[in-house]
Amino acid sequence: MAFGNDSGRNRPGKPAKKYSQAARLHDLIRLLEARHGATVAELAEECGVTRRTVYRDLQAIEEAGYPLTKEAGGDGSILYSFLTGFSKIPPITFSLPELMTLFLCRGQLAFLRGTPFQDDLDAVFGRIRASLPPRSVAHLERLAEAVTPRFQGLRDYSGKRQVLDELRRALLFQLRCTIRYAPAQRKAADYPFDPYTLLFYKDSLYLGGYAHNRQDLRLFLVDRIETVLVGEERFDLPEDFSIDHLTGDAFGLVADEPQLIRVRFANAVAHLVRERIWHGSQGIEEQADGSLILTLHAGGEKEILAWLYSFLPHVQVLEPPFLRENFLHGLRQALAIENTAD
Repeated sequence: MAFGNDSGRNRPGKPAKKYSQAARLHDLIRLLEARHGATVAELAEECGVTRRTVYRDLQAIEEAGYPLTKEAGGDGSILYSFLTGFSKIPPITFSLPELMTLFLCRGQLAFLRGTPFQDDLDAVFGRIRASLPPRSVAHLERLAEAVTPRFQGLRDYSGKRQVLDELRRALLFQLRCTIRYAPAQRKAADYPFDPYTLLFYKDSLYLGGYAHNRQDLRLFLVDRIETVLVGEERFDLPEDFSIDHLTGDAFGLVADEPQLIRVRFANAVAHLVRERIWHGSQGIEEQADGSLILTLHAGGEKEILAWLYSFLPHVQVLEPPFLRENFLHGLRQALAIENTAD
C-alpha cells in the first residue's frame, strides 16, 4: 500500500515535516500508544499532514493488525486509540509439549473450515512452522493426523464467511451491531445486539449476548443469522458475565424451567452413562441388578428427550410425570409412523 506525502497544507507558521512512509506510521503508532485517545485533527497537527493522509494511515495501521478502536468524545468528535494494554503484550513462546497440544487441538476445529477463523488458524500455524525445524514440524503434523476426529453431520459455515467476519470484528472491539435473524419457519427480524461470545455446541456455532429489543440475554444460531451490521458504538462486557448466564440450568442450550429428573438406565448401557458427566447437578444411584438411576436438576425438555431416545431400548423415565408421558408419546408416534409405512 502506498502512502503519499503532503505539502503546503500545514498550519501557518508550522514547518512541513519531511516524512517517509514508515516514519509517519511509526509516529502515529507512538502517539496512539501514548494516549487514551486522539482525534484525526490532533494527529494531523502533530504529524504536520492533512486529515486525509491521517485517515489513510489509520486504515493502513488497522489493516496491519493493530487493534484500533474509535469512540465518540464528549464534544461529538471521534477519538482513535488502541485496545488497553496492547503495547504491553510480550512475545509468546511455546515449549514442544505445548506445541504438540496446539496441533492436536487444531484437529478438533474442522467445523471452522471456510470461515475467517480458519484463515487466522492457518496464519498462526504458518508462523509456527516457519520458526521450527522441518523435522519437528513433520513430527507434530503426524501426531495431529493420528488423532484427527471423524465428524458426522458437520455444518458448512463457508457460506457465512461475511457474517462471521463482521462478528469477529464486533467481538474483538466490543462494538454494538444489528443482527438480522430468521428463526425456523418464521420471518426474519432485526436485533440491536451486544455480542459477548461465540459458543460451539453439537457441531453448531451460537452467538451469545445482550438483545436490546428483548432487554435480555439471547443465543442465536449462526446458521440463521442473515446479516450483521457493525456500528461504531462500543459496549462494556459485564465483569461478572459467564456462559451460565446464557444457558442457566439447561441440559443443553435451552434454558427452560429446571425440573428434578430421574431416569433408569439398564445394565447394558449403565457403563456408558457412568463414564461421563452429563450435567453439573447429576447424581448416580447404583442398583443391585447393575442398572443405575441418574438424577438431574435441569431444563430443556426437547434436548433431554433427544438424549434419552439415543439410549433406547435401555432407558426408563421415572420422574417427572410430564416428562415420562412426553417420552412415551414420542415412542407411540414413532410406532404409528412405522405401522403406517407397513
